[in-house]
Amino acid sequence: MKNLLVTGYRAHELGIFDQKHQAISYIKKAIEARLEPLAEEGLEWVITPGQYGTDLWACEVVLGMKKRYPQLQVAVITAYLNPEEKWNEDKQQYYRDIVKSLDYYGSVSRQPYQGVWQLTARDELLLRKTDGILLFYDEEAGEASPKYMKRRALKKREEDGYHYFSLTMDSVQDIANEGQWDMPDFQT
Repeated sequence: MKNLLVTGYRAHELGIFDQKHQAISYIKKAIEARLEPLAEEGLEWVITPGQYGTDLWACEVVLGMKKRYPQLQVAVITAYLNPEEKWNEDKQQYYRDIVKSLDYYGSVSRQPYQGVWQLTARDELLLRKTDGILLFYDEEAGEASPKYMKRRALKKREEDGYHYFSLTMDSVQDIANEGQWDMPDFQT
């Protein structure tokens, strides 16, 4: 596998509203634990849609892994221009800091948000350009936006063997347990 899509919960879907939330470190450790074996096997690109939450945390993880895995590159491909423009200033700065460090940044649509068609076009492109997905989503914790990507990825797996890797709340709790910490409750 050369190219992996990583996405999942948005921060607000987990009840996370700033970068100081304790659970973020566990989520990032869980993402890294899933990415390391793939990087060992030659993973070259991690691509995310760049939304605030799992997507940007995955970018941070990959940027931190680059010293050990120099072949590893990270990209954000957004649905439309300036997706961060309505975020608060702290989130905008966090986003801009990550974007500066990426190996690639682009938008499917060269316009600001105009409609759901831009999100659909982005998802189609991301699924077409990757060999698999790591999706942080747990239906048992309640429905959230990643359910749509899960449906599409599972359909692609049936049709052409697309790789599907999941990250669940239990996976993150296992990381917290290894550190003997209680993970804060999420609001999913």
